[in-house]
Amino acid sequence: MNKSNVKKKICVVTGTRAEYGLLKLFCLKIKNHPDFQLQLVVTGSHLSALHGNTFNEIEADGFKIDQKIDLKLESDTPTGIARSTGIAVEGFAKSYEVLKPDIVVILGDRYELLGAAIAALFHGITVAHIHGGETTEGAIDESIRHCLTKLSHLHFVAADEYRRRVMQLGEDPAYVFNVGGLGVDAIRNMDLLDREAVEQRLRVKFKQKNLLITFHPETLAERGAGNSLIQTLEALSTLQDTLLIFTLPNADTGHQEFFRLINDFVADDPENRVSFESLGQGGYFSCLQFVDGVIGNSSSGLLEAPTFRIGTINIGDRQKGRLRATSVIDCEGQTRSILQAIERLYSNEFRQSLSDVKNPYGEGGASDLIVELISGGSPKKVKKFIDISETKNS
Repeated sequence: MNKSNVKKKICVVTGTRAEYGLLKLFCLKIKNHPDFQLQLVVTGSHLSALHGNTFNEIEADGFKIDQKIDLKLESDTPTGIARSTGIAVEGFAKSYEVLKPDIVVILGDRYELLGAAIAALFHGITVAHIHGGETTEGAIDESIRHCLTKLSHLHFVAADEYRRRVMQLGEDPAYVFNVGGLGVDAIRNMDLLDREAVEQRLRVKFKQKNLLITFHPETLAERGAGNSLIQTLEALSTLQDTLLIFTLPNADTGHQEFFRLINDFVADDPENRVSFESLGQGGYFSCLQFVDGVIGNSSSGLLEAPTFRIGTINIGDRQKGRLRATSVIDCEGQTRSILQAIERLYSNEFRQSLSDVKNPYGEGGASDLIVELISGGSPKKVKKFIDISETKNS
């Protein structure tokens, strides 16, 4: 216990199932730490029935939710998303008045986090940002992520390249730490289900071939929001004796069209196709053990799938700019290109190469490192812009 016997209040923000999965182990370590008090603010798609009301999973894990901020996600238009962001600013500002956190922890690049960080700025609260410095050129998240960097004081990045990028944005090298990826950390600390248990949970039987598909809207795509998904579904429709397991997309602009396209596709062949609003982290990672690869444009295909030494078919530009393992096959969002990528995924040469795959996001331990670094104290709340010439040797 610290000398004053007053616990430092660490407020963790989560708005999506995927983000919570990455933060779960960190939250547990904060909860059990003698010097910290965990505060949990839940928002975004966690509170949406359309996305499975996944706040229930958080409570089932034994966490107390201190504040819920409903962003009114009825509309997935640009105006609707902008309105939800404004609601987030107001909602977090009010929550901080009640909780009075010492540090707010955010992960990633979503618009609800922008509201959390802006409100923290006006309240004078230290912000710790996880997974900054990355690039995703096909999504509006690219801009949001770098905005969050400038609104944050502590930076916990997943690779040295990302650390350099955060410092390029004028952040103090003394507060930019390469801790590795939280996804790898979660996998290493999880008891995964066996094949039979996964089949029971998903109510399916694995087939000769099995693929896991997660496809989010490319929010900066020039074509119609669903064009690449339509091309993907056309490619997948040609596969024989293949179980297709879909997880439905995030609450991004255009996600409602994606829900309709995927659910209609699944309904056409329910014996070979299934979809889930959320598998939960345990279900998702357990499933990865028994599929031949993942298809789509989710960050998980780059951050977590390589740890399982399975292939990833990464479609389009949504993840353009992120570090990649050799298990990642990039292709265009066109039927022919996707089919060529699937052919490569199942080629003997590619399958044999998977045994040597190394995940560029590390080998685990990120949560412990972040807890240790937060324990070491906080930077000044008024930041100085550090010119890049001052960071060359850092």
